[in-house]
Amino acid sequence: MLVLRLLGSLALLMYGMKTMSDALQKMAGPQLRHVLGAMTTNRFTGMLTGILVTAAVQSSTATTVMTVSFVSAGLLTLAQAISVIMGANIGTTLTAWIMSAGFSFNITDFVWPSFVIAIILIYNKKRRTVGDFLYGVAFMFLGLGTLRQTGVDMHLGEQQAVLDFFSSFDPQSFTTTITFLIIGGILTMCVQSSAAVMAITMILCSSGVLPIYQGIALVMGENIGTTVTSNIVALSAGTQARRAALAHMFFNVFGVCWILCVFQPFVDFVCSLVGYDVTMTKESVSTELFLANAAKLSFVLAAFHTCFNLVNTGILIWFIPQIEKLVCAIIKPKATSEEEDTRLRYISSGIMKTPEISVLQAQKEIALFATRIQRMYGMVRELFNMSVDPNTKNEDFQKLFIRIEKYEDISDNMEIEIARYLEQVSDAHLSDETKAKIRSMMRQISEIESIGDACYNLARTLHRKQEQHKVFTEKQREDLLEMINLTDDSLTQMNRVLTGHREDLSITETNRLERHINELRDHLKAENINSINDHEYDYAVGTMFTDLINECEKLGDYVVNVVEARLGK
Repeated sequence: MLVLRLLGSLALLMYGMKTMSDALQKMAGPQLRHVLGAMTTNRFTGMLTGILVTAAVQSSTATTVMTVSFVSAGLLTLAQAISVIMGANIGTTLTAWIMSAGFSFNITDFVWPSFVIAIILIYNKKRRTVGDFLYGVAFMFLGLGTLRQTGVDMHLGEQQAVLDFFSSFDPQSFTTTITFLIIGGILTMCVQSSAAVMAITMILCSSGVLPIYQGIALVMGENIGTTVTSNIVALSAGTQARRAALAHMFFNVFGVCWILCVFQPFVDFVCSLVGYDVTMTKESVSTELFLANAAKLSFVLAAFHTCFNLVNTGILIWFIPQIEKLVCAIIKPKATSEEEDTRLRYISSGIMKTPEISVLQAQKEIALFATRIQRMYGMVRELFNMSVDPNTKNEDFQKLFIRIEKYEDISDNMEIEIARYLEQVSDAHLSDETKAKIRSMMRQISEIESIGDACYNLARTLHRKQEQHKVFTEKQREDLLEMINLTDDSLTQMNRVLTGHREDLSITETNRLERHINELRDHLKAENINSINDHEYDYAVGTMFTDLINECEKLGDYVVNVVEARLGK
């Protein structure tokens, strides 16, 4: 039962931390993204940003994921991202201090009022996220309090078998330090939570079973274990994401290497800061005095975690350009084929941890979707130029038409994949603002896919013209080129809206281009009827001309719909 209680309290702790982190990101997600974008002007502000954001959301993973997404989108350089990740390593040490506080006194006394206030707030729609946050805090403290009591009830300090096991390791031996470092790394990779391993370490140390040197070796292993996990996850992500994950691993591995060189002096220094007597043994003093000294060990672990990351950052922050060059040399960008270049880039890796960040990634994917659709439209423009050029080889024309057909299939698949992803995100507990964003994005991808259909329809009309050997007049070619260019301008403006900040954007330019497209369509259709009546060209040519004009005008309408959805109109 004690073992089950231990596992259950660890589960409570992990669930509470995740719930608290998710709620904080729901409350401050957009603001955190703006902070990350605005406060990374140099390596020091980047580090400070990483500290503040991670301390706020209690998740270095969330900070790292947001940072990597900005790098992939070109909003941050890799060097800036590395400084933020360094700061995130410092910010995450706050978790260890919270846990050490939970082990020093009965923290569960504060849990029950939190549950009562949380349930009241959850039934208030406007305060629901705050209620979720308090629930997370309450569960975290309940898990900590239960862990502490379970550690006391297990009487580990009186279990001779446990004492004999740990005493079999020579605390002065370098081999012992390496062994516990590896154990800490493996445990962290297995449970997927550095907080859980830290909690177990605190139980073992504060009960007087595990010597401080081995406990700190476990903490060092936990630092490496959590970066191994992020590197495994990043394998399916983009080049920049893998580089950022590797930089994170390099940061911690480098820190562990230099710590091992000065291990005992550094640990003794941290112990002196906290007031822990390293030389005290159970046999040399009374049991009460020994346990009182051992109770400080949770603070020693937290202090070591903080000092380790502070000193490590203090050393490496001056070498960020060199770290950037190193990870870029190790992870080189792949030469992507056209087929690979059309895959989902931001939401296919599955590394998102919270709905708020997932929505940000989905918006980036939609912007990329729109960019690819404009690339498809560029192929249609090229197909038009080939169709009016008498020197065009038919096999070249057919090859380009097949590419456009392929892009049409790709656009259908992208719409389905992004919609499926948004459906999964919408199953989570979301703020009203985020729900509105998801509805807007669903509309955007539907309209962008319709633009892809319009591009394909234009290509099919040009293909039909080529198959039937029809020829446009010089005037028709000029008029069509004017319409095609105007529609391309509209697509360019749409992409500008999709990649910009909503607060800085306006629908005015899109509406102006749409009016111009409509006016040109009406004018050209009227001219077309007169030209057919005057026998300047036959009815079949006139019909193809009108089909192309109408399809361009429809495409312009879809563009307006995308922009309206993006701007919440």
